[in-house]
Amino acid sequence: MAELKVYRMSDIKVHNSVKSTWVVIHNKVYDITKFLEEHPGGEEVLLEQGGQDSSEAFEDVGHSADAREMLKQFVIGELHPDDWAKPAQKDKFVTTGRSEKASGKKRCLVQ
Repeated sequence: MAELKVYRMSDIKVHNSVKSTWVVIHNKVYDITKFLEEHPGGEEVLLEQGGQDSSEAFEDVGHSADAREMLKQFVIGELHPDDWAKPAQKDKFVTTGRSEKASGKKRCLVQ
């Protein structure tokens, strides 16, 4: 397989119309323009996601294995690593010592 072209998010953002619809799903870039009219959920759903990272929306719908396989035919490249979405960080609490609270311990949020 040929090496995939690398795109920046700024390149992808302009492809958000009926004439050209690109999305990013799991750091791969897809040109889904030709699929708009075939999408079972309607083209509006895809147009709302055009020009952006649609990974979360894609997963939230719970696409079938067939849909995931079909997606492969629309891949045109991959997202530049500097533009990859940062994973959400969970808040961490640490105990720092005694305080005047009922528990007797301070809790601080570490980000």
